[in-house]
Amino acid sequence: MTLNPNPNSVYPLNNYHRLCFLKNIIQNPNILVGDFTYYDDLENPYNFEKNVLYHFDFIGDKLIIGKFCAIASDVKFIMNGSNHPLNYFTTYPFSIFGHSWENTMSVEGTFKGDTIIGNDVWLGYNSLIMPGIKIGDGSIVAANSVVTKDVEPYTIVGGNPAKVIRKRFSNEVIDLLLELQWWNWSIEKITENIPILCSDDINRLKGLMNA
Repeated sequence: MTLNPNPNSVYPLNNYHRLCFLKNIIQNPNILVGDFTYYDDLENPYNFEKNVLYHFDFIGDKLIIGKFCAIASDVKFIMNGSNHPLNYFTTYPFSIFGHSWENTMSVEGTFKGDTIIGNDVWLGYNSLIMPGIKIGDGSIVAANSVVTKDVEPYTIVGGNPAKVIRKRFSNEVIDLLLELQWWNWSIEKITENIPILCSDDINRLKGLMNA
């Protein structure tokens, strides 16, 4: 019987400690990561939380990352603590310095919500995700991109600011994949169907609807 990789192991590859299953090293309770999502860092995977920037407890925003994502080295997330109000006559954050300046400004308009990365997403080297961004299942962010807008499922984006390069598949296939949600299957079922998931055989993919 073949043993599947253990999602609760820190380093799933023996003697290769640049890559980790990310959920097992996260300390911040406001960072939530799904099973089998990995982070590969050129120096040390424990750098990941250092790359989640301006993530202040008192704001309470969350970084949520789905299952089976691939996150390359130096990917960074800018969280809501970085935002300054754009509609005021000044962007200077007076209230954070306390004293008589405390409670002199509202954070309304600066909170963009949680940052949510779907399942089976590939974030390329040195990409930057802005606050409150939603990246759909199966999407790809090219290296060195700055993502300033939400990304639809199974879409490839790139550039600064990131723009749509193309859809990965036809709408029919995308709808099928979103309906299958293979990342929520049991690990045994995933293992059994890896030859189909790692192919472009649409007919075999359709066959999984009744499996």
